[in-house]
Amino acid sequence: MRAIDVMATAVVLARPDMTIQETAKMLADHRISGMPVVDRDGKLVGMVTEGDLLHRTEIGTGMKRRGRLSEFFTSTRELASEYVKEHSRRLSEVMTTDVVTATEETPLAEIAELMDRHRIRRVPVLRDGKVTGLVSRASLIRVLASVGPDLRNSITRSDSEIRQAILTELGRNRWALQPQNVIVTNGVAHLWGVIKSEDEREAIRIAAENIPGVREVKCHLDYPSIPLY
Repeated sequence: MRAIDVMATAVVLARPDMTIQETAKMLADHRISGMPVVDRDGKLVGMVTEGDLLHRTEIGTGMKRRGRLSEFFTSTRELASEYVKEHSRRLSEVMTTDVVTATEETPLAEIAELMDRHRIRRVPVLRDGKVTGLVSRASLIRVLASVGPDLRNSITRSDSEIRQAILTELGRNRWALQPQNVIVTNGVAHLWGVIKSEDEREAIRIAAENIPGVREVKCHLDYPSIPLY
């Protein structure tokens, strides 16, 4: 699926010349936690979120003052930036200008990766520099909630086909089992071998469990044995 398939098109937009109070009121009135900022021509110039308005002197939530030693080792650029966030009156002075964006054709997998990598909750979708939509984490959750029923167990496959599919899936990962440690009988996958962590155990189990045709997974995985002498 692509951004255009799931994006919200009724996007609330802000202007860079708005005051901080006007910006806060717009977020509150529309019950949203962030919005794109566009210029008079409709071109994206920034993004504002609740986090940008979190530390404000008007409501006594300014940044906690640093100790002398901590302030000494903090760059003047960072200190000045914090001051601007706390005291500026215009949205243009507190908004994020380095905005992560997508196009209407961007795959959802790529958008999810952008959200994860940049630790953001929403991605504006652009066409010719103008906002046509917005994909949020909520958008992706709605897609997940709309996925049809799981039909994997209704698929009939031979044990050898299932085993090969498990080996192929495991082989994409460093924690893969040796081929001789994967045995499939009557649709039941038996997994043998040595693991280094419970995370590995879970990953191996899930990899096998998700293969179409697998009726059950039995893990015989264990940690390396410690010699007694």
